[in-house]
Amino acid sequence: MDKTTQSELEAAAFRRLVAHLGARTDVQNIDLMIHGGFCRNCLADWYAQAAEAKGLSMTKDEARETIYGMPFAQWKAKYQPEATPEQLAAFEAAQKKAHG
Repeated sequence: MDKTTQSELEAAAFRRLVAHLGARTDVQNIDLMIHGGFCRNCLADWYAQAAEAKGLSMTKDEARETIYGMPFAQWKAKYQPEATPEQLAAFEAAQKKAHG
């Protein structure tokens, strides 16, 4: 497979992941972190880092709006409840496991 086709496929997969996460507002970032070791904010950070590597300027807020499909504060207010004690405990356990 040539590099252009590979990049196009990777971009399509990324867009589908972002759309999928956008439709799954019931899945909280903390749950993604517990089970996958990444969340929507991680994707936004990676997106901004990729932009920077290409010499493009992108703020954290701009990157998050790309991933969330709206300003992060709006998404958070609309879809993100406070983490439960169980989620926080599971997150702490997952962090200990991942970082030894």
